[in-house]
Amino acid sequence: MENTNAITAEIATKKTMGQFGRFVLVGIMNTLVDLAILNAETLISGVKEGKGYAIQKGVSFIAAVIFSYFLNKKWTFQDASSENQGKKFSQFLAVSIIGMIINVSVATLAVTYIKPFINPLFNLAFLTDQLWVSIGALCGTAVGLIWNFLGYKFIVFKK
Repeated sequence: MENTNAITAEIATKKTMGQFGRFVLVGIMNTLVDLAILNAETLISGVKEGKGYAIQKGVSFIAAVIFSYFLNKKWTFQDASSENQGKKFSQFLAVSIIGMIINVSVATLAVTYIKPFINPLFNLAFLTDQLWVSIGALCGTAVGLIWNFLGYKFIVFKK
């Protein structure tokens, strides 16, 4: 009996690691969508920090979430069911909104409060405001990664 439980646990671990690997790949694609939209917004508007940046980051994040839902549903968590799609998308959106709050907060904190401290302290003139736009976004993405995976796995696409 113990051997069967160990094999079952090993299979579940391998499945979860596979899902996490696919989730990371989808996350990379989402990040590229997010960064492309965010950089376009900031280049067009000239706004690269503060509340304006937070709004632009929110818009780019939402675009990436819509992209993410379809890839995570079909590929990462291999959810082929067609039932409760409204409920699943609502749950996905709720998890994503919490993830967005985490993501946007960390990104905005980085570009608004950490950048002015780090650049002069270490004399990092090569880190331009536009580069900090992406640094902030990547910081937000990194911090929100675990929350999103666990939320999608155990709330949205649970089997």
